[in-house]
Amino acid sequence: MKKVFATVMVMAMLGLGSIAAYAQKAEAPAAEATEQVQEEVAEAVEAEAAVVEEVVEAEQSTPLHKTLKTKFIEGGAGFMAATLLCLVFGLALCIERIIYLSLSKTNTKALLEKIEAALKNGGIEAALEVCRETRGPVASIFYQGLSRYDEGVEVVEKTVASYGGVQLGLLEKNLSWISLFISIAPSLGFLGTIIGMIEAFDKIQQVGDISATVVAGGIKVALLTTLLGLIIAIILQLFYNYILSVIEGLVNEMEDSSISLLDLVVEYDAAHKK
Repeated sequence: MKKVFATVMVMAMLGLGSIAAYAQKAEAPAAEATEQVQEEVAEAVEAEAAVVEEVVEAEQSTPLHKTLKTKFIEGGAGFMAATLLCLVFGLALCIERIIYLSLSKTNTKALLEKIEAALKNGGIEAALEVCRETRGPVASIFYQGLSRYDEGVEVVEKTVASYGGVQLGLLEKNLSWISLFISIAPSLGFLGTIIGMIEAFDKIQQVGDISATVVAGGIKVALLTTLLGLIIAIILQLFYNYILSVIEGLVNEMEDSSISLLDLVVEYDAAHKK
């Protein structure tokens, strides 16, 4: 009986040893496979990092004008060119207004002093001559008002007010076109955005799968056109607000100097009647 029990125990121990050895042999390939997968993932991450680094280095080494040209083409030549034309025409009008307003500025204090001296020494004709020799809307308003002196002081006042409105219209000329280009530029950009997104969804429908590679082209067109439109609108808006501030200053100067002119005319009229 003892021999049978010992035999059974020896066979059990041998069986357990063979099972453990088999498990170790089975675990070894699994561990090797896990290590191999980890190595492949690490190599893939390193390769991706190397590609990103190469792209960054290439972008840094590329000149700015070439980068802008590439982005211009990628955004779609049609919409990008149309949006860029808004910048060209808008800037041309802004520059024209800035030059005109710069030439319209007048030293009203010195002009009023000359007119006052002319009225005392030579009368209305001398004052009109001073206005003819002076450039700017203020001198034009003074000339129109003084030329109606024979019709009375009230007529002079109405003439100054009426011709002031005419000069204001000349100062604000082409501002509506600048405002139009400010509105059109981002609108064209958003239109390009919609078209780019439509192209992206068309590609998704054709392929039947959502992939970054499939939709990247359409989304890039959408973003680039919107970006250009917003940049152009911001640039033109800055010029537009500057022009408005200059016009506001000129208008205040015109109104203040017109009141001073009417005081001179009333004083001259009172002295002339005596």
